[in-house]
Order: sequence, then C-alpha cells, then structure tokens
Amino acid sequence: MVRAGYECSRATTTIGFHLLRSIDATSTVVGGPYDADMNTDTDVWAGVRAQVEELARTPGAKEVLGAASHGFELLDPLTTEELAELEGQVGVRLPEGYREFLLRVGAGGAGPAHGLFPVVKEADGRWRWRGDGARLTALERLAEPFPVAGVDSTVLTALRAREPVEEDARDVEEFDTAYQAWDERMGELLWAEERTVGAICLCHMGCAIRRWLVVSGPGAGQVWHDGRVDDEDLRPLRGKDGAPLHFTEWYLGWLREASHSAAARS
Repeated sequence: MVRAGYECSRATTTIGFHLLRSIDATSTVVGGPYDADMNTDTDVWAGVRAQVEELARTPGAKEVLGAASHGFELLDPLTTEELAELEGQVGVRLPEGYREFLLRVGAGGAGPAHGLFPVVKEADGRWRWRGDGARLTALERLAEPFPVAGVDSTVLTALRAREPVEEDARDVEEFDTAYQAWDERMGELLWAEERTVGAICLCHMGCAIRRWLVVSGPGAGQVWHDGRVDDEDLRPLRGKDGAPLHFTEWYLGWLREASHSAAARS
C-alpha cells in the first residue's frame, strides 16, 4: 500500500491553470446554511463570478492564501450538455450546489486554499478532475455510498499508539524495518480506495492535506477534510452551528473571508 502524497512544496500545491491551458493541446479544459438538496431557484450563485473577478483586482488579493496558485481565475462554466455528459460517464448526479457552480460560475479555478480542481474532457473523451490528489478519486465508483462512518476509531487509535520510536530500536535498520511495517498497516487502514468511494477529491490545502466533496450516500453535498497524511481519518467540515458544511456554504464562506482578507491588506 502506497500512501499518497507526503510532498510539501510550492510545486505540489500549485494547480497551474496557465500550464493546464497550454501543456496539452489535445485536452479541453471546460470549465444561512445550504443543504445538499438546496432549491436551485434561489439565486445564491448570482454575481459570484463577478465577485471573484472584482476580488482579483483588489490590491490586497495577492496576499490571500492560495492566490499565487489560482490567481483568482475561473474556468468557463460547463454547458448543460457537458454536465450531462460528465454525469453520464461517472454514473451519478452531482450535488446541486456543485452542479450550479459548474453551470454558473466555472468548471474549476479560484476557490478555497489553492483552488478547485478543474474538470477536464481529455483526448480519450473521458471527463476527469485534475490537480494534486485528483487521481485519488475513483471515478468508476462515484455512485457508491461514501462511508460516512469512517474507520474504526479504536483500531486507528491503537495503531497510532504503536508507532515505532527510533530510540527503542537497537539500530537504524531495525527501526526502518519496524516503521515500514507499521506504515504499511496504517496505509491499508486509511488509504484503501474503499475509504473514499462516492466522493471527489476537489481541493488541495498544501502538504498533502485535501478536501473531498461527497457525491453519493447520506453525506452527499458535504465537504470533508482529509488529513490522512497525519494519520487522521477523514472528517466533515462543520460550521459554527456544528452542522456539516455543504459545497455552497463552503465556497461562499471562502469568498467572504478572502474578500475581507484582501480588503484588510489593501
């Protein structure tokens, strides 16, 4: 079992939207709480794209976390035909908040941390998300319910308590052997594909910490924190009221905070 992504560098946290547009001419880049079944008649996305563009022109925008990665750029929104093709390929209707974002705001780009991974129609005609960690998404298993219960916390706690300590080993070789075996067990527990079926890896926070959007099962529409690089199980992001955050609330919350941060630095 290979655990995904220990790198923590400027190169790994940058999505590279400029590069994405030029690196592969054969690929086409297209681009109160709200619940997963939010009424799309409510106009929560009205003017959001314009707000992001206005934010990009704010003098303090460059100081916002992740600005150097996404540059406050948004890809073009999807057409209804493109979205239908995407959903047809992955076999599931995406959460309403994210669907509306794709149709009205953009198919990726400016967003929390280093931005939302862009959705791409590649040369083989298949739609995929691109970004550092996007390959963790099991596209063929998005219709399966996401396991909101997670791993057994008692098993995880016990395994973390047994992490080898170098001072307890007779030599470096013994420590390396013991740590490798422990690390493989941790990888099997936390990094098995079954842990993230029914969800899309959508955002990179840096240092292999990511955000997932649940698309199937009882948690559909929720955004989950992925700190598995620190041997922690995934957990839902929560608002001030303790309720799980859904995509719409998460994105609009980022936009408010980024706007306030940029204004404070202007």
